[in-house]
Amino acid sequence: MTPCWSDYLAAAEQAARCAGAFLREQFYSIKQVDEALAHDIKLRLDKESQQLIAAQLLAAFPASSILGEEGDDGAENAEFKWIVDPIDGTVNYFYGIPIFCVSIALQHRGKLVLGCVYDPMQQECFSAIAGKQPSLNGRPIAVSGRSQMREAVLFIGHGTHDGSGEAGIRRFAHISRQVRKIRILGSAALTLCYIAAGRFDAYVEGRICLWDFAAARVILEAAGGRLEFEPQDASGITGSIIAWNGRLPLLEALNMD
Repeated sequence: MTPCWSDYLAAAEQAARCAGAFLREQFYSIKQVDEALAHDIKLRLDKESQQLIAAQLLAAFPASSILGEEGDDGAENAEFKWIVDPIDGTVNYFYGIPIFCVSIALQHRGKLVLGCVYDPMQQECFSAIAGKQPSLNGRPIAVSGRSQMREAVLFIGHGTHDGSGEAGIRRFAHISRQVRKIRILGSAALTLCYIAAGRFDAYVEGRICLWDFAAARVILEAAGGRLEFEPQDASGITGSIIAWNGRLPLLEALNMD
């Protein structure tokens, strides 16, 4: 019997909105830093946001589990696994830049089946069940029809997490000459949702984690876009992605030979 995915999506949306409201309330407060890395920041609020999300999802579906940026929870080897990024765009959030989101995906027997991405500052909720019409605040969305690189707006990762900064910078310079604009939001999930909604056209990143893009991948592909993920470790959690509206000749444009 196929599970009622709409019930799971409703739970994801409720949890994302709850965590988003909490983060919005705390946005202008002094934030406690748990860990400061060279190119990243871990906040106490990351953990508190994930705890809120996990409590709601596990209460609704106790046989499920959580795979999150801030740790795992729930039944080991569960068929239903929630993939959670409690604050995608933590550095933005810490610096008072209102571009961040809560990202929740559901994986069933290893397959992504739904995703929800909530931007609490814009109060925009992107969501989709795999293979069905994606929506933004209940309104249908789709990728852009742009098919020429000179018309495109792209996000191109270019250094700090690329594994080789110089190669990332060369790629950035190579592609920036071909497109209308480059935009860097600081949130992978929102960038992918912007492609799904036709605002952006493509995203290339040399190093990204599963929780950064899992929910948005479902939304993007349901909207007609494409995403290729190349794992860089045995766990399959970290890797590189290329995502686009499915119409641009992006792979050819990225070729620097």
